[in-house]
Amino acid sequence: MGMRVHLLAAALLAVSLSACNSTSSAPPVASVPVAPASMAAAPDFGAVIGPDGRCTGTPSATAAAIAPGIGECDLLTLKGKAPTDVLVGESGKGQREVQVLYSEPGGRELYFFVNNKLDRIVK
Repeated sequence: MGMRVHLLAAALLAVSLSACNSTSSAPPVASVPVAPASMAAAPDFGAVIGPDGRCTGTPSATAAAIAPGIGECDLLTLKGKAPTDVLVGESGKGQREVQVLYSEPGGRELYFFVNNKLDRIVK
């Protein structure tokens, strides 16, 4: 049985090499470059909080108070300190969702953002 395997391997090698040495007059088939599938550009939410709790850009600095609708980095500016914890994720709908936790002496404050807009606060 071992001899059969060697003969089969030798036959396959001979066939594959003969294809390389072919003197056929047919022109080689040119490969056609294929453009990569276009991907939808990621939405630009502006300055947002990264997983490390730092702002990734310049806050709008238009927020005067912590209220629904302000941006993530505006919260950092208004609080004046880094958050205790940050959770950055994406919903099944392709929305950016961020939870920012501040542990204060009087309790905890949790800020929920959707697409870089403060959605709700839990104290």
